Amino acid sequence: MSSAVTHRATEVVLPGVVGPGGLQVRTRDLPAPTAGQALLRMEATGVSFAEQQMRLGKYYDQPPFPFVPGYDLVGTVVATGPRVDPSLTGRRFAAVTKTGGWASHVLIDAGDLVPVPDGVSPAAAETVAVNGVTAWQMLHRRANVQAGDTVVVLGANGGVGSTLVQLARHAGATVIGTASARHHDTVRAWGVIPVDYHDPEHHARIGELAPDGVDAVFDHVGGPGVQKSWQLLRKGGTLVSYGTAAAKDEEGNSQVQLLKLLAQLKLWHALPNQRSAYFYSFWSGVRNRAKFQRTLADDLTRVLDLVADGVVTPQIAAEFPLARASAALELAESRTVAGKVVLVP
Repeated sequence: MSSAVTHRATEVVLPGVVGPGGLQVRTRDLPAPTAGQALLRMEATGVSFAEQQMRLGKYYDQPPFPFVPGYDLVGTVVATGPRVDPSLTGRRFAAVTKTGGWASHVLIDAGDLVPVPDGVSPAAAETVAVNGVTAWQMLHRRANVQAGDTVVVLGANGGVGSTLVQLARHAGATVIGTASARHHDTVRAWGVIPVDYHDPEHHARIGELAPDGVDAVFDHVGGPGVQKSWQLLRKGGTLVSYGTAAAKDEEGNSQVQLLKLLAQLKLWHALPNQRSAYFYSFWSGVRNRAKFQRTLADDLTRVLDLVADGVVTPQIAAEFPLARASAALELAESRTVAGKVVLVP
């Protein structure tokens, strides 16, 4: 049954290309959930690299300004619309939204809700929502990493990287991870062999650690360095590119950089050298909405179960109240943290 009660939502708005301090806060009444919808009271949402790019107007396919950012969230269902099981009310779920998550209450397609296991905190579940699915799919659906493989994770201390290295270690792989020197003790504790990414020869350092090549490289940086990532692969190896962080602060259209990267990866993949190159997009396959939702739910459930079992420890860099989203975004962009910055009510 649809609730006739509207809820007052507090939302953080990205008004245009602004600095982190330019975020705005507004309140508005939300309508009752319509058919197929649920209303989620936010308990945790995250600050990801996507929001950093959106702030600059450089994220592919972002909506026109102004809009509410927020790629994912965790919360409790407080109302359901027609054709939604009313027993969902009062239960905690994670959901991927792409935008809209930085709000106290969010209307969501009930098919996007993924149950959060008992004992997993909202912040912990939020930290592995998009990041966990991304890491799992790149590791197992793209690179097919097996026990005994050696893999390279660029940005091993980051939101995706910190989950990826733990999943790779759980799969039985040897992991070489780049991070700034201040985070080496942290990633070493996860069983990762650290390499300082500030070293201009860090790809060469990786080559010295794996002189016969590696089975997979996970590269979110893009730019000129992706050529060196490709060269690290041994026969049968896989390069998975999933971002263009190198172009974040560059002037010009970021889509041009992405198209260049896609063309390069396609060229490498077609070469008769028994190596593979892919660009991973979280939203590939979304046109088949039902299948996309099932796959996302399956993969996120696997990661959340590993969190519940203590196999994966979500790396929460810091927690900020929603009203301090500007400070949270500024910290996330400082590149000084390990893990993910989380917003809470």
